[in-house]
Amino acid sequence: MNEYVKNLDRIEFTVTMACTGRCRHCSEGSHENCTGHIDADVAAEAVRKVCKHYPVKSLMTFGGEPLLYPEVTCKIQKTTADLGIEKRQVITNGYFSKKPERIAEVVQDLKESGVNDLLLSVDAFHQETIPLEPVKIFAEAAVKAGIPVRLSPAWLVSAEDDNPYNIQTRKVLDEFAAYGIPLGSGNVIFPSGNAREYLAEYFEEDVEESSPYEEDPRDIHSLSFSPYGDVLDGNVYQTDILEIIEHYQP
Repeated sequence: MNEYVKNLDRIEFTVTMACTGRCRHCSEGSHENCTGHIDADVAAEAVRKVCKHYPVKSLMTFGGEPLLYPEVTCKIQKTTADLGIEKRQVITNGYFSKKPERIAEVVQDLKESGVNDLLLSVDAFHQETIPLEPVKIFAEAAVKAGIPVRLSPAWLVSAEDDNPYNIQTRKVLDEFAAYGIPLGSGNVIFPSGNAREYLAEYFEEDVEESSPYEEDPRDIHSLSFSPYGDVLDGNVYQTDILEIIEHYQP
């Protein structure tokens, strides 16, 4: 076992970089002209192989907007459920269609795939470019289907700060009160990508802040796949995932 990956217990897939939002806080920057997605069969096989050798406790699919490709997201999640992985998460902005019948179809697919932690990104930033009504339809359908849902807003400075964005975020969250969806911890925006460009006034000057999602490269807990197959220092389209793990060096 590679000593740098001996504590691996989580897998993450960025299903696609394509997105329905154009958020000014996005750490990834602009998603314009982003297309494509990870291959569902390759992703599922990688999950099966990793789980034979590591005690994976959670798997997350996100983006971009992962529900632009629900068949890919659901295949990964179904594989995860079949393997008995305890926590099966999807992060979504809830906007992939305006058609109620299509929304209902995707919700049913998520239910059948075994998703048990649906994180819904709603806040002042997402709702600048994403219409609220189809997101509310999605949220209500997910609750009725019995999928555990949490609201996952992005907070500026802190969840307690009373800047204009946070005030608007609280108003957006109130729109979901009727559905009884609990509020998750969300995340605090860090200065990267669009946030550094459009929200610079809220960050200290000349202070480099690292992403809260970055891991110690000498102690990998989460295996993170890009939509293009990149993972650790290899690419799963070119090299077997177990070989990538075996030969990883920080």
